[in-house]
Amino acid sequence: MTVSSLLAEAATGIKSLLVGLGITGKALTKPAVTVLYPMGEVRNLDTYRGHVELIGKEDDPAVPRCIACGACVRACPSSCIAVGCFVGGGASGPAGREAEEMAGELIARAEAMAPAPQKGCKTPGTFILDYSLCSLCGQCARACPVDSLRFSQHVYYVGSSRADFRLDLLARLREQALAAPAQPAVAAPAADAKEPQ
Repeated sequence: MTVSSLLAEAATGIKSLLVGLGITGKALTKPAVTVLYPMGEVRNLDTYRGHVELIGKEDDPAVPRCIACGACVRACPSSCIAVGCFVGGGASGPAGREAEEMAGELIARAEAMAPAPQKGCKTPGTFILDYSLCSLCGQCARACPVDSLRFSQHVYYVGSSRADFRLDLLARLREQALAAPAQPAVAAPAADAKEPQ
């Protein structure tokens, strides 16, 4: 190797080092994006996409809009949703029976993939989401014909095992309805009240 080729190689190395240090320096001077919890709290929850959750009916927030059609189950690429039908006195179908019997244990993916609900099924008896498998793609919410699914803003969700991420979305909807403040009823004006002249 000649001295001129060594100097050219050294100059190229120094140039790339300076470019890299410039990029690193710019990144160090920008404000932090990552929140170091619990020292700081997340403030931009309007853009956060957590696990999906059910949306309640306007007249009864504890009852989901869901019509148990199974479109979300078929659209989910991760096979993490199980919907069991409510027919007569209780939940039916593979997902419904297993959710009642196992109460919190993981349902095998093959059994959780319920076929299209039985004829006449209009209300879900069970709605289970395995959040440990969910990729947050939103295909279930897009496929829903009655817009009964949305992303939650449940940002501080932690667990110590995979079973902790197995969510009963119907129970969560009922809890949210109980926790929500009651809407004040608008009083109708009295019929015998005198109008000002």
